[in-house]
Amino acid sequence: MQKAPRLHFGIDDPDAPDVSPLIRELDSYLTELYPTGNIHPVTAEALKAPNVTFLTARIDGTPVACGALVRHDGYVEVKRMYVLPACRGLGLGKQLLDALEAEIARASGGLVRLETGTAQTEALELYEHAGYRRCPPFGEHRANPRSICMEKAIQ
Repeated sequence: MQKAPRLHFGIDDPDAPDVSPLIRELDSYLTELYPTGNIHPVTAEALKAPNVTFLTARIDGTPVACGALVRHDGYVEVKRMYVLPACRGLGLGKQLLDALEAEIARASGGLVRLETGTAQTEALELYEHAGYRRCPPFGEHRANPRSICMEKAIQ
C-alpha cells in the first residue's frame, strides 16, 4: 500500500534554495496573466521584514504552495499566495488560506485584506467562499481595472 503524501504548513525563509524557485514561478505566472506591467514582484528581502510572516505548504518536504502575511497599522494583508499548477484542485489553496488565517487568529485576529487580479478567477472564488468581501483599494494598492481588493474580519 502506498503511503499518502505528508502535508506540512510552516513559517519558512523565502530565500531558501528550495523555496525561491516557487517564488520565481509565482512571478512568472503573474507576468503571464498580466503582461502589461501591472505586477510588482515582492523581493525575498521584503518577505523577510519583521512585519512579515512567510508560510509554505510542503508535501513530503517539497514546497508546493506559499503565502505571506504583512502586518500594517489596523490590518494584516495576505500576499503572495500561490499553489504550483500540478497541485491545484486538491484544496491546497483553501488549506493555505486557513493556515494563514490561523496565524492571524493566534496573533489576536483583526481585519485581513488582500488584493488579487481579475484574471485569477480561482483565487476570487476561493476568497469569496472564505468570506472575503470586496472593499476599496488600501495601502499601496490604487484603483485599477485589473485589480480587486477584499477584506474579512478574523476573530
